[in-house]
Amino acid sequence: MAVLIFIILVCVALFIFRKRPDIIRGKKPFIGGSKLSIAKAKAIPVLHFHSHFSELSLDEDRGFRQEYDSLSPVGREQTQKVAELQENAVKNRFTNVLPYDWNRVKLTTSDIHEGSDYINASYMPGYKKNREYIATQGPLPATLNDFWGMIWEQQVKRIVMVTNCTELGRTKCEQYWPPDGQSRIFKELSVTTTSEQQEHNWTLRNFSVKHRNTAEERTVRHFHFTAWPDHGVPHGTDVLIQFRGLMRQDIETDRDKAPTVVHCSAGVGRTGTIIALDVLLQQLEKEQSVGINAFVHQMRLNRPYMVQTESQYVFLHQCIMDSLQPKKNADEHIYENSVDMIYVNATALQELRQKNINT
Repeated sequence: MAVLIFIILVCVALFIFRKRPDIIRGKKPFIGGSKLSIAKAKAIPVLHFHSHFSELSLDEDRGFRQEYDSLSPVGREQTQKVAELQENAVKNRFTNVLPYDWNRVKLTTSDIHEGSDYINASYMPGYKKNREYIATQGPLPATLNDFWGMIWEQQVKRIVMVTNCTELGRTKCEQYWPPDGQSRIFKELSVTTTSEQQEHNWTLRNFSVKHRNTAEERTVRHFHFTAWPDHGVPHGTDVLIQFRGLMRQDIETDRDKAPTVVHCSAGVGRTGTIIALDVLLQQLEKEQSVGINAFVHQMRLNRPYMVQTESQYVFLHQCIMDSLQPKKNADEHIYENSVDMIYVNATALQELRQKNINT
């Protein structure tokens, strides 16, 4: 009997070694599959983030790949019936990027037909609020009036644009604003570009939006990041962190806390990445920990494909890594929660502050 038990134990040990060599060698396995349902809710403390990043990077980013792939089915069981209506097909830039029924933005309309209130836009969670942002596609020629109607109805005070209108010869977004100093009519709304400040990696604009029936007039600020290739990531994290700093400061000055509209072309890849970066840097500052996988998971429950590529997912981790590096001097332009230190030539920032005083 003793010999038989010994043989059985040896066989079990050999089986475990072949199937799970990480247990015998004392290595932690990568988190994948169903195990992510337990791990995704855990934020990584600052002190452990470097080792967490290193572990995900092993074996040619195998950990990143497994984490990202596990996000693929998240939220996809939810209905998109209104977006799939035949009469709304012309309002969608892509047939597979559609808002979920439960949290789509609805336009005010007198039309009684089903789906007439439709726009390809979704409410998105922030750090403190469930509807801090609206993620939407870049407007199409057929949706320009709807886009500005949404801006007015949602009382939006800022638009964050993270695409160019044309990239590599392809139209990514219809230009929905007039040239500087000029006006354009969108149904009941008159939009005038009152200022435009071009920087190396972004352009800041101010729009005056006036309702022609009531004569009510509002200011909408436009934060246009111009250095981000489609499906890719910017060249370096510092410039996007700086842009996010300017955007976040403007959000903090908004007493009414209206949602911020964010869009790229489809409204999921670059859009999801900049929203996630904004929220994660807030979490990092407030909690000294960060849950990247958890927040991307949360975003995908609100809109499909948010953070559309694995490279964008890895880029978010790299942004956090670089944000945690010691700040050597102000010339490196690393974000330090001080916009004054970031923008050496802060003409646009001064204009922004003056606008805040006047409004």
